[in-house]
Amino acid sequence: MRQLLAFIRKEFAHVFRDRKTLLMLFGLPVAQIILFGFALSNEIKNVKIVVVDNAKDIASQEITQKIAASQYFQLQKTFDDAHKIEQAFKEGKIKAAVVFPVNFYSELTHLNKAQIQIIADASDPNTATTVTNYLTSIIYDYQTQQAQNGQVPYQINAETTMLYNPQLKSAPNFVPGVMALVLMLVCVMMTSVAIVREKELGTMEVLLVSPFKPIMVIIAKAIPYLILSFVNVITILLLSVFLLDLPIKGNLLLLLGESMLFIMTSLSVGLLISTKTSSQQTAMMISLVGMMLPTILFSGFMFPIENLPKVFQWISNIIPAKWYYIIARSVMIKGLGFQSIWKETLVLIGMTVVLLGVSLKSFKKRLE
Repeated sequence: MRQLLAFIRKEFAHVFRDRKTLLMLFGLPVAQIILFGFALSNEIKNVKIVVVDNAKDIASQEITQKIAASQYFQLQKTFDDAHKIEQAFKEGKIKAAVVFPVNFYSELTHLNKAQIQIIADASDPNTATTVTNYLTSIIYDYQTQQAQNGQVPYQINAETTMLYNPQLKSAPNFVPGVMALVLMLVCVMMTSVAIVREKELGTMEVLLVSPFKPIMVIIAKAIPYLILSFVNVITILLLSVFLLDLPIKGNLLLLLGESMLFIMTSLSVGLLISTKTSSQQTAMMISLVGMMLPTILFSGFMFPIENLPKVFQWISNIIPAKWYYIIARSVMIKGLGFQSIWKETLVLIGMTVVLLGVSLKSFKKRLE
C-alpha cells in the first residue's frame, strides 16, 4: 500500500507540475459549461422582424404591441409598403415579417375571422419554424383575449403543458450532455497518455523491474484523474446551479455516485487506449477523434437518437456517454430515483469491468 500511495503522489505531482494538463482538466469543463449554457442555445431570442400594417386599426396595433413586448423579437420598423420586405430579407436585416391586410379589424369583428401573413427566412429551417411558432402563439393569445371579452362567439382552447422544462430553456438539455462530453474527453485524454508517457520517457523499464504488479500500475495511474475528474463534476454542478440557475431536482448523492461510475468507465477507455498505443500523439488523436465525435453524435444531447438510422441506433448502445446522459438527465431534470436508472447503471458497470479487464490483459510486462 505504501508503494501504491507513493506512485499516486508521483502522478499528482506530474499533473500539478504540468500547466497544460491543469488547463485541460479544469479549464475545459468551465469553458464548456459556460459556452453551452450561454453562447450555444437552441432558444430563439431577439429575432429582428418587421411589421407591414396595411390596416392601421386597433387590432393590428394591439398585436404589433404584443410582438414588440415579447423577449423573442426585436421590432425593427413598421413598413407601409410590402415590397420593402424582400429587400430587407436579401440584406439579412430581418428574419421574419408580419403583414396585416386592409380592414383586418373589420373582418375580425364582422366575419369572426381574418388573415395575417407571416413571412420567415427559411434558409435556416429550424429558426424559421421556431419563429413562426412563436408568432402564431402571440396571435393565438390575442384571439383568446378577444374571446374572453365576448367578441368571438366560438373558441377552442388548446392547453399545452411542458413537463420538466416549462420555459423551454436550453440549459436543462445541454448541462447533462456537457457533463457527459467533458468527463469523457478529459478522462480519456488524460489517462490515454499516462502509460504511453512512461514508455516515451524511458521510465517504463523502472516500473517493469520493480515489484509493482501491473494492476497496481493501472490503479495508480487512474486514481489521480478519478479524484480530479470528480472535482470537475462538482464544479460543473455548482456552475449549473448558481450560474445557469438550473436546480438539481433529484438526489444529489445518487447523481454524484453515477458520475463517479461514469468517470471510472471513461478512465477505463483511456487506459485501454494507453496500453494499445506507442506514442502520446497517437493516443491523443484517438482520444479526440475517436471519442469526441461519437459522444456528440450518439449520446443524444445534440441529436435525438430516435431520428438516427437503425444501424446508428445500435452503434449508440456501445457509447458510454449515451447511458450517462440518460442517467444525468433523469436525476437532474426529472428528479427520478435509482429505480428508474438501474438498467443504465448496470450497462456502465458492465462496460467498466470489461474495459478494465481488457486494459489489464493488454498491459505488456516486457518492452518490445
